[in-house]
Amino acid sequence: MPRPSQSIPWPGRWSPLGATHHDGATNFALWAPDAEQVELCFFDDEDNETRIPLLNRTFDVWHGRFPGVRPGQRYGYRVHGPWAPDKGLRFNPTKLLMDPYARAIDGDYIHVDPESGPDDPDERDSAPFVPRSVVVGDDDFDWGDDSPARIPWDNTVIYELHARGYTMRHPDVPEDLRGTYAGLAHPAVLEHLTGLGVTAVELLPVHEFISEPHLLDQGSANYWGYNTLGFFAPHADYSVGGAGGEQVIEFKAMVKAMHEAGLEVILDVVYNHTAEQGAGGPTLCFRGIDNWAYYRLDSHDPSNYLDYTGTGNTFNASHPHALRLVMDSLRYWVTEMHVDGFRFDLASALARSMHDVDMLSSFMTVIEQDPVLREVKLIAEPWDVGPGGYQVGEFPHLWTEWNDKFRGTVRDHWRGMAGGVHDLAFRLSGSSDLYADDGRRPFASINFITAHDGFTLRDLVSYNEKHNDANGEENRDGTDDNRSWNHGVEGVEGDSDAGPVPPSVTRLRHRQLRNLMTTLLLSTGVPMMTAGDEMGRTQFGNNNAYCQDNETTWVDWSLRDEFTDLHGLVQRLLALRARHPVFRQRRFFEGRPIRPGGRKDIGWFAPSGEEMDEADWHDESRRTLGMFLSGDGIRSRGEHGERITDDSFLLWLHSGADDIDVVLPGSPWATRYDVVIDTTDDGSGHDASTIRANTTYPAGATVALPSRSCLLLRAT
Repeated sequence: MPRPSQSIPWPGRWSPLGATHHDGATNFALWAPDAEQVELCFFDDEDNETRIPLLNRTFDVWHGRFPGVRPGQRYGYRVHGPWAPDKGLRFNPTKLLMDPYARAIDGDYIHVDPESGPDDPDERDSAPFVPRSVVVGDDDFDWGDDSPARIPWDNTVIYELHARGYTMRHPDVPEDLRGTYAGLAHPAVLEHLTGLGVTAVELLPVHEFISEPHLLDQGSANYWGYNTLGFFAPHADYSVGGAGGEQVIEFKAMVKAMHEAGLEVILDVVYNHTAEQGAGGPTLCFRGIDNWAYYRLDSHDPSNYLDYTGTGNTFNASHPHALRLVMDSLRYWVTEMHVDGFRFDLASALARSMHDVDMLSSFMTVIEQDPVLREVKLIAEPWDVGPGGYQVGEFPHLWTEWNDKFRGTVRDHWRGMAGGVHDLAFRLSGSSDLYADDGRRPFASINFITAHDGFTLRDLVSYNEKHNDANGEENRDGTDDNRSWNHGVEGVEGDSDAGPVPPSVTRLRHRQLRNLMTTLLLSTGVPMMTAGDEMGRTQFGNNNAYCQDNETTWVDWSLRDEFTDLHGLVQRLLALRARHPVFRQRRFFEGRPIRPGGRKDIGWFAPSGEEMDEADWHDESRRTLGMFLSGDGIRSRGEHGERITDDSFLLWLHSGADDIDVVLPGSPWATRYDVVIDTTDDGSGHDASTIRANTTYPAGATVALPSRSCLLLRAT
């Protein structure tokens, strides 16, 4: 190894943390309260290392300023101190460590099997096998007049996508841009998103991440990105421009392009754990700087990590400095990178105080009072894998939540396994049973049927069982609770492992896709779609494709021609939702008129045309529900206090295997009904006998609902 340099840096400052370039010099500051010595390590173009001890220490921060060190300089730290796992200390200067505040990261992680047990120090130098931090200066990026769109929650439609997989097969994106931030900013991509009608793109993790050792050993990689290494750095592999800071500029350009197209950018962020895993995992950053502060350790045996995440460690957001790191990171992405919000992976793990989930914990309290973060979109995945971690409906007012009860209920209804329509009514109307009791609004519910984790929408109607053999875990990984239905044949059309799929099954599957999308996009709350579901994307039954960086997960854009019915329906539904505030309620329904003698704000109907009674709600055999949304029953007001009125609509949802007749309600609900959406219409003429576009019915008319179908009517 090269001998440490004897040059003495300028004292510099203890704040801000990280590497800060200004006036031809770079200040380095690292918080390491229990360290005995900290060495800053510079790497030249040939990867030769120069070590320089930081001699100045203020408030537990080691710091120094180096003239001539400019943006693009690669560096790392070696931190000296006691190796005492029984006390929670794991200092090891043979390990090159990332800067927790690094704005850019360069290089790959190369896994090397440990030579000793997890509680014994590994004396081998790690520098040849780990990435480097990179100094990033003021890039003078021209944001122009870019400013937060601040799209109200009730107008928001979220589209979850993978920054790489979304463009890898896009025929209109140049090959050299595919799989990159620049590819996402391509006009062809933006035109598809805006033409669809979504308002926000939610990116799967783009913080710098690495692949887990077991994936590297089997020759695969972490595709989803839920294995964070750096909380400030955009993932370098998604940059066509380079990894020496160019990824920062490219990310900013992507955000700016999204904003110019009217789209918000939401990041799926992973602060609940890091890539260092448990005691036997690699030492890359936090473990070697201050293990007991950054991670939750067993108080009875600090050599063990508390694992509420299923990854081997849990980030200690209750510690003041670890919490500061998270908050500094979040503010950086808002103020410097201009993102519009965050979806917090396993958010319950962040909200734990000592052991229990606590909605008054330090993490929740600090976000609540932060003047930057309380103004952006905050989405919780409201669970973790620890005891008491399931917290759907329990997060504070500023937060919205992934509502998995919506997912489960809607899946069960359309596969005919719901046990009645009681729960379905709650999900269609905003899940007041979850969010109304503590003063939250319907938009607290992020409604979704699919996400990156689980079946795609097409696979949901094509597979009864998961098919994860390609993941290398003998099909043990991934959930078995899919609530899916293959409609009689296992596998999608064209799957080499599936048998022939009769045309009748294909047509029924297409109709079920239309039923599911109609239910999602007309429900009260905030809809979230998964990329490619609008054009029949399949993962061939893999419901845990986290390690499939290939055509299994990359969006197949050629399917747009095969699923024009579905794509067109999604466009119509989102245009309808945007035009009509009756589908975007900001207050919960009360089941009574706004004014005496008027219509109720919402009505629930049995096939007889009569309002549902107690027996109807408890009838577990019921498969049909009518929901009437009254346009003169909207309880929220406009910007200037004006009443909001709209058209009224009646939505029938019928998941039964047999056709059924329904009666359209008469006075005071309506005198006439016009068909708006009929999911039996696939646009191909297959079901021409049932197509009712532009059909008008008088109130009291009996209408035939074919098996497994939705019918939306405008009520006059």
